[in-house]
Amino acid sequence: MSSSEPGQARHDGGPRQAARAAAAAGIVAVGSAAVLGELLAGFFSPSLSPMTAVGGAVIDAVPPGVKDWAVAVFGTADKAALLVGMGLVMALAAALAGALEYRKRFAGTTLIGLFGMVGLAAVLTRAQASANAAVLAVLTAVVAVLLLRFLMRRLQEWGTQPLEPAPGAPPARRRFLQVLAGGAVFTAAGGLLAGLWRGAAAVASEARSRVTLPVPASPAPAIPGDAEAGVDGMQPLVTPNKDFYRIDTALTVPAVDPATWVLKVTGLVDREVELTFADLLAKPLTERHITIACVSNNVGGDLIGNASWLGWPVRELLALAGPRAGADMVLSKSADGWTAGTPLDVLSDGRDALLAVAMNGEPLPLEHGFPVRLVVPGLYGYVSATKWVTELNVTRFADDVAYWTPRGWSERGPIKTSSRIDVPRPGRQVKAGTVLFGGVAWAQHTGIGKVELRLNRGPWRQADLAQGISVDTWYQWKLGVELTEGQYEVQVRATDLAGRIQDERSRPVVPDGATGLHTIRVDVTP
Repeated sequence: MSSSEPGQARHDGGPRQAARAAAAAGIVAVGSAAVLGELLAGFFSPSLSPMTAVGGAVIDAVPPGVKDWAVAVFGTADKAALLVGMGLVMALAAALAGALEYRKRFAGTTLIGLFGMVGLAAVLTRAQASANAAVLAVLTAVVAVLLLRFLMRRLQEWGTQPLEPAPGAPPARRRFLQVLAGGAVFTAAGGLLAGLWRGAAAVASEARSRVTLPVPASPAPAIPGDAEAGVDGMQPLVTPNKDFYRIDTALTVPAVDPATWVLKVTGLVDREVELTFADLLAKPLTERHITIACVSNNVGGDLIGNASWLGWPVRELLALAGPRAGADMVLSKSADGWTAGTPLDVLSDGRDALLAVAMNGEPLPLEHGFPVRLVVPGLYGYVSATKWVTELNVTRFADDVAYWTPRGWSERGPIKTSSRIDVPRPGRQVKAGTVLFGGVAWAQHTGIGKVELRLNRGPWRQADLAQGISVDTWYQWKLGVELTEGQYEVQVRATDLAGRIQDERSRPVVPDGATGLHTIRVDVTP
């Protein structure tokens, strides 16, 4: 190898410093290119960028157990955790590319090219794939290669410059570090700008702000005056939009313009139907309070919420299409390609399954499905609550599978009767005397008939049950218990209006929802 090759260059800091500089060059080159790709995506491909495409492919590829672990550990911050993890992996790969390029010319750039092909493949597999998104994936890789070669040449100059440079000439080391620092600043500032810009582009907030909601033809019944248990520290009866849980597979919120949104009803129907957003708003809309839950909600978990939803009953849309004999499933599709398989009979019976356009009196929040989503009482979200919905394909369970079914989850996901203790908080100390317990219980589309509490595996004591808004919402409950100093194990269970007691056996969320008794431990002090 000649002295002009990077690996043979002499550096005043020695081989280790040169290797570290090469790794840093790789990180800056790849980071700058990735940020540039995200910035350009904000203009030319708001719905899909190289990073979001790779992230979406990772979400699709990970085993169900990993997904469950991520939700259990990070909760609704699972996507942020994924982005951080992707950033760390990308930084390590970029450092490796820099080190390889330093040792052997084109070795590192070849590695970057391979990752660029992975990015392109990820783009082409996404539902939002477009020519612009594909070009950006290629452009990102090309820019990373060019930047790495440029930095390697600067690093080479540092290694070959005489120890005493010509008078007035800046040392090559300084030139290299200046370029490296400039790239790092661009990566950091551009990353922040890309996050702000792409977020604004993806959520289509301006379009949402222009939506005027119609007056519901069937308003929600008034909330009963005794529907709240009146216990300090409990979750609100109606969950504010900002606090409502979000669990989905979309790494970034899909950008859906209501002006161009169309919902198609296809498959085993007598008539295919297309519905625009304006068509939907012109329909006689129904407003109802409905509690929805994620199948990943552990016993006592918070992946559940209650809100007021405004929408058009799905059964009326299906009636227009005319499902054919033999059809038993509706495969709903999201703008980002995610699918859910919902039993046709559930969408066709008398329950308030809605094509929702509003949540708690305002247009759907962007992260909760704007402009239109499905809300189906009695079913976990993975088989019903499709956000950013664009298609309802009437089909058969025997012929089609939804996103989570081949990943180990059951075809049908009726929500299990369950209950939760919200007050006192687990691990909190309380004073001896009358200790007030409170929480919620739910049995969607059936309703709660009774809630009971027990201490230290003793007899069950019936709690005071607040009046439910409807059988499709959760119920609040409370119970005051005289307690002396000591430690107590406290458990809760619910019985639905049909007399069925919730399943007390402890089971995980897979394949169709967790069961067991929510159990807390309370320390009572004098």
